[in-house]
Amino acid sequence: MQLQLQLFLPCAGGVETYLSEEVARICGAAARDLRTARGGVQLVAGWAEVMKLNLHSRLAQRVLVQLRHGPYRAEQDIYEAAAAVAWEEWFTPRDSFKIELTSHQSPLKSLNFAALRIKDAVADRFRARGGVRPDVDTQWPAVRIFAHLAAETVTLYIDSSGEPLFKRGWREDKGEAPLKETLAAAMIAASGWDATVPLYDPCCGSGTIAIEAAQVACNVAPGLLRRFGFERLRQHAAADWTALKAEAQAARRAPTAPVFGSDVAFRMVDFAQRNAQRAGVEHAVQLRGGDALQRMPPTDTPGIMLLNPPYGERIEVGGVAGAGRGGRERAQMEEAGDFFTQLASHWKKNYAGWTGWVLVPDPKLPTRMRLKESRRVPMWNGPIECRLFRFDMVSGSARARDAAGS
Repeated sequence: MQLQLQLFLPCAGGVETYLSEEVARICGAAARDLRTARGGVQLVAGWAEVMKLNLHSRLAQRVLVQLRHGPYRAEQDIYEAAAAVAWEEWFTPRDSFKIELTSHQSPLKSLNFAALRIKDAVADRFRARGGVRPDVDTQWPAVRIFAHLAAETVTLYIDSSGEPLFKRGWREDKGEAPLKETLAAAMIAASGWDATVPLYDPCCGSGTIAIEAAQVACNVAPGLLRRFGFERLRQHAAADWTALKAEAQAARRAPTAPVFGSDVAFRMVDFAQRNAQRAGVEHAVQLRGGDALQRMPPTDTPGIMLLNPPYGERIEVGGVAGAGRGGRERAQMEEAGDFFTQLASHWKKNYAGWTGWVLVPDPKLPTRMRLKESRRVPMWNGPIECRLFRFDMVSGSARARDAAGS
């Protein structure tokens, strides 16, 4: 029987339920005690599931293996907790490491000092057992150790992912404020898109949403193109990992639904096309230039539109294709409001039967668009609190429909 590990998979706020469902699909009966927590999902599973989750999860930010959990009151308690972990069972003194610390309601005055004490404990344990301590590397460590301080408890993890999981390995070309791949995948999950109807992003930027959707349609594992931190750990089973990747490679298929993307900036479309090629889905996504206020439906069959339009911290709303610095014109928020009003009119006129999903930080977006949302899903885009609004498109205005139904 394989060793059972306590795992924690952090994710963006609002994504916990979707991640829990994804973990259940990936691990099946091997996942025990699966439950959602603040900012992530917890479960008990084996090393095989650690590899599977890294390879297949689209929503998790990392896969962390919990090694210690207990109470603390001062920095010395944290030192002793870290010193009690058998780090030598996970990596060697030849492997550099880094401490990353988060906190929630911790009473300690200096989190930097707490992280330093954890570093000292790890180094001291290695030195005490073998006379040699590993080096610290804050840039490219071989091993990442995560610590979380709550009000009364400290939890220590070793990171099995290495680079965060949103780094799929295909996005080299990107715009000024690219959407993380994990959040794009969360938008797809929240929309309920099951790769049986068309999906279209009319503000595709460097193609993140469209490429994630195309990989879903082609059953491409998101981690196939990258390396993981667990490959440097002593528990790594190279033969099992090779077999798991070969299985994922063999599971790829022809796309089950068409995926489309367009952007007002032709430069961004070029970026998206190159990214799609690196992601292995250039055959499964159709990318075009064009203004979202002018482009007609890319297919006669209605589907869903899924978009993260420019706003606030990342606003560069376009007017005419190719205009402005970098292919887009900078706009003030009132101009963004006008953009959304025009977008809603364009959708009502030309996209009857489609469902539009829009991720924005503005809770008054339905008012701006003069549309009634059928659903709103809270999601965090980094530090920005957003809402994913669903709009079911039919011809004409809501007011006219209400009048006709009365």
